[in-house]
Amino acid sequence: MEVKLGFGAIPKPQYVFVKKDNDYCWYMLSENEQKIPIYDKALTGVITGIELNKKVETRFGIVEKNDLYILADKPYIIRSGSESYFSQSLLLSLDALIFEQMRNPLTIAVSPGESNVVFCNIYDPVTYRSVGVSWDGHREIDWQTIGQRVSLKINSIQNYNQEPIQISANTTPSEAHTVLIAQSDRYLAQLNWTPEQGREYLQQKYGKRSRLQLSDTEILEFIDYLKLQLA
Repeated sequence: MEVKLGFGAIPKPQYVFVKKDNDYCWYMLSENEQKIPIYDKALTGVITGIELNKKVETRFGIVEKNDLYILADKPYIIRSGSESYFSQSLLLSLDALIFEQMRNPLTIAVSPGESNVVFCNIYDPVTYRSVGVSWDGHREIDWQTIGQRVSLKINSIQNYNQEPIQISANTTPSEAHTVLIAQSDRYLAQLNWTPEQGREYLQQKYGKRSRLQLSDTEILEFIDYLKLQLA
């Protein structure tokens, strides 16, 4: 991102708020708190973080919000109600993405529903394909578990990007999994874990005997656990 020299705006993230109103579904606020409608339907960038169930003080009192951090032409923070349809459809889509997809630019799009409802759709800006998720039975979904899984995935990817091992844009999902296993090998060696100790942990935690059987989310979680043991 190019740095512009000279006078200009204060370099701080731009908050984007979700709300269906006439012919737009999200907006920004000016310095005097006036709404600035955003008529574009989509924002493309790299997801850099997420905060769930964040307590925010508003004129209606303390409410819980979800903040999604995206780096595009500048940093943006998409803020939506924790229990809103937008937040829930966002979490469903993020949960469906694999490791490699999460590391690449994604397009976050707003989709108006009935009444004041706004849904979120995620697209691959290269292939133009949307992330297919099922909205059936959403009232019975354990949103806390999905939120934890998504947070772990995003935060683990950010931590992983700081590691010396890199995954190229041409790396296949199977190759990415192999790289993650190699990364976990380093931590296991530093902890002096025996192969049997590793198998016992995987069996107790995931009901699996090998790291090859773990999903991307599970092996990222396993790596995060190993790093905590070294702290």
